[in-house]
Amino acid sequence: MKKLAVARRYAKALLLIGKEDGQTDFYREELDSFSNLMDQNKELEQAICNPLYDAADRKKVLMAVIEKMDLSNVVKSFLVLLFNKGRIGFMQTINEFYQALADELKGVAKASLVSATALSSETIEKIRQALSKMTGKDVKLDVQQDTSLIGGIVTKIGDLVLDGSVKTQLLNMRESLKRGESV
Repeated sequence: MKKLAVARRYAKALLLIGKEDGQTDFYREELDSFSNLMDQNKELEQAICNPLYDAADRKKVLMAVIEKMDLSNVVKSFLVLLFNKGRIGFMQTINEFYQALADELKGVAKASLVSATALSSETIEKIRQALSKMTGKDVKLDVQQDTSLIGGIVTKIGDLVLDGSVKTQLLNMRESLKRGESV
């Protein structure tokens, strides 16, 4: 829980700087590329984050990576601050919060769409447009397939779940029959 609160606070701080200087999207790309590099290269992550290694050596590795990536001064300072405060290990979570906050700032909402069968791109686009109209935001859809749904789709956007799956309808019908209600 503490990790989430700390990560949110650092992400908000960087977002405020980005809003101030109009570089929110630029910082978003840099932070995401650094975070992905750390995520994809566990040895590098250990070399920077593992407290068993000497702090000065870990900082040298971090500085070499920052220089090689040619990051902006703001993101460079941000990463050094995270290292100095012992929060560089929270990079993945900080990045996730920053991405979500940057999307929110731009009026973009993320939604998931799970269907029993593969959907055509036209159908996916119609669903995306309907969700955009409903929320008043531009919606990014994460589309997945789950054959256990039997049929239909389940859409999640924020706290809202729209469940139109045959599996759920059958479960609801079963519960109604158990209670003796007419279907």
